[in-house]
Parts: sequence; C-alpha cells; structure tokens
Amino acid sequence: MGNILKEITNSATALAKGFSITFKTMLRPTVTENYPHQPPTFEDRYRGLHVLRRDENGLEKCVACFLCAAACPSNCIYIEAAENTAAHRISAAERYAKVYNIDYNRCIFCGYCVEACPCDAITHGHGFEISAYDTNALIYRKEQLLEPLPASAKK
Repeated sequence: MGNILKEITNSATALAKGFSITFKTMLRPTVTENYPHQPPTFEDRYRGLHVLRRDENGLEKCVACFLCAAACPSNCIYIEAAENTAAHRISAAERYAKVYNIDYNRCIFCGYCVEACPCDAITHGHGFEISAYDTNALIYRKEQLLEPLPASAKK
C-alpha cells in the first residue's frame, strides 16, 4: 500500500510541474516574426545560400582549385576550369571557374566548402528562399551565385 501511495504522489508532483511550465508559457507574450512584411533576423553564423565573392577590383576570387567540390560530402558542387588570358581576365589567378554549379537538391549546408576554400571565394549568405516546384530550378549557376560588381569596378 505504501508503494502505491508513493507512486501516486510522485505522479501528481510530476503532473503539477509539467502543468506549471505550460501555464507559465501560456501567459508569456508570443515571439513571432512577421516575415512577409518585415525582414527576418538571422544570427551571424546562419548558413544560407552560397555566395561567390569578388575581390576589390571586381575580379572573381575563385581560382577553380576544386577543393570545395572535393570537401563536399553530398557531391553537389560541379566546377569546370578555364585559363585566364591577358585580354580576357576573369580572376586574378591563372585559372577561373568557367562553370560553377551548386545543386541545392543535394546540398546539406554543412559549410565544408566554405572551410576548404583557400582564397575565401565561397561563403554562406543570408538567402533562404529557395523553394521551387521544379527540381531543375534548384541548380544554381555561377551567374546566380556571384555577388554583384562593386560600384568602383563598374566604371
């Protein structure tokens, strides 16, 4: 009989603790972001859509070293390299990425590509709206990933 009373008391205590937490939470004001009407807030380390960066002269930083593609566990990065010429310079190095695709159907936003890049050419941005009805629309090409030219390089 003593064990039964002890179990009933322990159960009632556990229920009272659970309900007290529930009632405290119910009385607090809700924390809601009004997303379509106000921009969302992101933490500093948020991993959004990738961005291919440019240097201060407006040239691409990517030198097509393939380290980001090699580090990617989901194998979602595809790169084709091409040689720079004096007349047609895309990056400051000898090579540049002629094709740079990221398949967001497969990307797990792990950040290994960002860590592997020796020239800080790829980084995570704050883009998050990547839903699509067609899976082919989730393959982002170099033109979609490149950050815009700085105002000083447009002249």
